[in-house]
Amino acid sequence: MSRTSPLSPSGINVSFEFFPPKSEKMEENLWRSIERLAPLGPRFVSVTYGAGGSTRERTHSTIERILKETSLTPAAHLTCVDASREDVDAVVRQYWETGVRHFVALRGDSQAGVGGEYVSRPDGYRNAVELVAGLKAFADFEISVSAYPEKHPESPDFATDIDLLKRKVDNGATRAITQFFFDNDVYERFVERVRKAGIYIPIVPGIAPIHDFTKIARFSSACGTKIPSWLAERFDGLENDEQTRSHVAAAVCAEQVLDLTSRGISDFHFYTMNRADLVYSICHILGLRAGSTGGTAAEGAAQAA
Repeated sequence: MSRTSPLSPSGINVSFEFFPPKSEKMEENLWRSIERLAPLGPRFVSVTYGAGGSTRERTHSTIERILKETSLTPAAHLTCVDASREDVDAVVRQYWETGVRHFVALRGDSQAGVGGEYVSRPDGYRNAVELVAGLKAFADFEISVSAYPEKHPESPDFATDIDLLKRKVDNGATRAITQFFFDNDVYERFVERVRKAGIYIPIVPGIAPIHDFTKIARFSSACGTKIPSWLAERFDGLENDEQTRSHVAAAVCAEQVLDLTSRGISDFHFYTMNRADLVYSICHILGLRAGSTGGTAAEGAAQAA
């Protein structure tokens, strides 16, 4: 039985990103989030991988549990920062034996964090271009890669950034998921540039629901994502009003996605931050309903085979 889902009745496909838990309490929250969102029938769910493989074992155990206990299709994040080719290939082999057939292939941030200087290992994959090639040499995986509508902060210009994306596609990438953005015109202009460069894989918008405006503003500054003044105004004065802030966040995010659907986009990747309620509310506004597109977390691996 295929683990992929057809286009939902709403005309929208979604995928969700989670991060591996660092404690027992965080693991409980992660699984509550997975169980909450699974009935919406995502095309896949991805699990992140910390800088230098710092969450390798937790990522793998989370992926393994998803495969065993749910009917969801997992995509494992894989980075090459601070790791030898031999180490990375061993991780890929382990995932293959577990049953993973989809990777999100990334170079990864420096151990110094976002914005820190990246230094590749001489015995490692130098970047995501080489990592994608390595994955394709192992097996015909589905491979998602990153894309940056506002340019990667380390790229000198858009031409360099888009050339890097094209090289990833030439080596076998099948989908690009964008860094989050809040101005849909920025995304549309980026897709136009990408198509003119001869890149025709899906460019899936990465959507970040705003759980905490202060934190998202800080992270946006570090990664080069611009926050429109109108968006800041929506959250002005809500620092101590969590309930209203949540309502505004759901409305803002749903507005963004609905505008993108009016521009012909149907697939969206949500950065959930393991907080399901806000994402679920947004998906409900968008017309997604539990049980309308796929299985639930309660369905076992036998149904997913």
